[in-house]
Order: sequence, then C-alpha cells, then structure tokens
Amino acid sequence: MNMNLLNAEPAPDFTDPLGLLMACHQRMLGNCETLEALLSHIETSGVDEEARKAARNVHHYFSTAGMLHHADEEQDLFPLLIRESIKMAEIIHALKQDHKQMMEAWQALAPLLARPNTIEPGEKFTQTVMHFCTLYRDHIKREESDFLDIARHILSSAQLKKLGSRMKERREQAAEHE
Repeated sequence: MNMNLLNAEPAPDFTDPLGLLMACHQRMLGNCETLEALLSHIETSGVDEEARKAARNVHHYFSTAGMLHHADEEQDLFPLLIRESIKMAEIIHALKQDHKQMMEAWQALAPLLARPNTIEPGEKFTQTVMHFCTLYRDHIKREESDFLDIARHILSSAQLKKLGSRMKERREQAAEHE
C-alpha cells in the first residue's frame, strides 16, 4: 500500500483561493509538459489518435480552466492589490503584460490543437509550442515568487472569502454555458 496517499494534503478549494490558483499553475505546467511530449510523439508517430487526444485535452484545459484562471486574476485578484504600493502596481502591470503575450501565443496554438489533423510537424509547430510553454513557465515563476506570497500576507480573510466566492461563481456560470 502506498503510504504517501494516506498523508496527502487535500487539494485546495474555494476557501483557499490563492492555493487554488497555485494548484492551477501546476496543472498548467503539466499541460505544457504534455505539449512538449506531443512534439516528440508527432515526430516519431505522426498525428495519430494518441496525439489527437492529447492535443484536444490540452486545448480543452487552456480554453476553459486556463481562461477562468486569468479572469480570476484580472477581474478579482489584481484589483484588490493594485493600490497597495507602487511595487505591487508594477508587478501587476508586468503580470497583465504576460497575460497579453500568453493570449497572443494561445491564439496561434489553439486552432491547431482544436483541429489536430491540421498540425504540420516541423519547426513552426515546435516554435509555437515552445514559445507558449516558455511564456507560461516564466509567468508562473514570476507570479508565485513575486506576487502570490505577498498577496497571501496582504489580503484579509474577508477579501479571500470574497475572491473564493467569485472564483466559484465564475466556474458555475461557465459550466452552465457548456
């Protein structure tokens, strides 16, 4: 029996919105790893059923949970903190610029992943994937080291509760439209 399973911490939920955002970062990084593995797979096996399934799964994740994650930050978290200090405003500005670049990279990648049969193996697809993954990794590193730890110390319990409620509402609304 795997004893680590018995000691595993429960996954964060809406009562820990910052923990939930960090857990989402881990899923984003995992999807980036899947994308990079997809590059190798396509090189050796082409765009077979396994590649199509992986592409569709990554597309679904970033088109749903990924977009909700950015909305959580842009619409609810950043406004709570932008007036805390000039340094915090600068960090938030940089994170928003990251989001813009990540969205531009996603717009180049998403149509290919949505229709994996259109993927043409080669340098262009590889560069598109690598650019996207690099942007996400750099952003997550900056956000976790420069922003979320500070946010955790600044936000009150009431603000965190409201943030968690808004995140939950956003997902419930998204589920209604699926």
